[in-house]
Amino acid sequence: METEARRRELYGLLGDLPERDRPISAHSVGEEEKEGYVLEKLVLDLNGIEDVPAYFARPKELQSRAPVILYNHAHGGEYDIGKDEFIASRKSLQDPPYAEALTAQGYCGLCIDVWNFGERRGRTESELFKEMLWHGQVLWGMMVYDNLRAVDYVCSRRDVDPERLGTLGMSLGSTMAWWTAALDTRIKVTVDICCLTDFQALIESRGLDGHGIYYYVPRLLKHFAAAQINALIAPRAHLSLAGNYDKLTPPAGLDRIDRELREVYAAHGASDRWNLLRYGTGHCETAAMRAEALGFLARFL
Repeated sequence: METEARRRELYGLLGDLPERDRPISAHSVGEEEKEGYVLEKLVLDLNGIEDVPAYFARPKELQSRAPVILYNHAHGGEYDIGKDEFIASRKSLQDPPYAEALTAQGYCGLCIDVWNFGERRGRTESELFKEMLWHGQVLWGMMVYDNLRAVDYVCSRRDVDPERLGTLGMSLGSTMAWWTAALDTRIKVTVDICCLTDFQALIESRGLDGHGIYYYVPRLLKHFAAAQINALIAPRAHLSLAGNYDKLTPPAGLDRIDRELREVYAAHGASDRWNLLRYGTGHCETAAMRAEALGFLARFL
């Protein structure tokens, strides 16, 4: 089956979603000068169901359209953090926060609160999953939908270059990065940190409860393995950073994904655009990972 058909097949597994082309809008609720960048506080209408609070960071001395990174926050069971991770980091990430690190390199960045995080918190994850299930919706699908519409929004801005769009994140944010890039070819560079998970290896290692219920998509394994989703990103640039002691990414599964994606990228004549780097750590970003992530963005974006 050709790539676009597979992409449509993957999107079709995400439940009953709002119309993909419904109008979206943005409302500014404030602007603040930070160290080295300007932070815009936004409320986006992406899905027509509930507002999506967001942060947009831009370099202070921005002179022309800039490359932009769609930054995806983590989970960690800390529902109060959400998009604040972008500007304040968290214990599993290096300093400085990514808003500061990216704008220092000349990038703009957007980070939204995904369903049930940050300013959208207030329900348990299982409550939201169950409610959506009754309505034919999939929580992960609704999260991914918002992210795809966030791409639509950011590409509409006059201060960004829509031809130079990357996505980045750790943990939940890692999974969101590779799903979003698989479904949206406007994303030119993907960096995922500590959550490139092979589904079968996760089952075999009895690690399913390591992920929240948001992660699980009905019937997914009847259609896709993790490597097959990631293959939809090829031949675009993709860097994966993993910890050898991370229980969410069993080593045997990393081996499998790496082997399959090396073949896919080689077939595209783009072997230099896929790389999996592994470190002697668990579920956290190391200083070496941060350096590789920023270097990869600089190289391909």
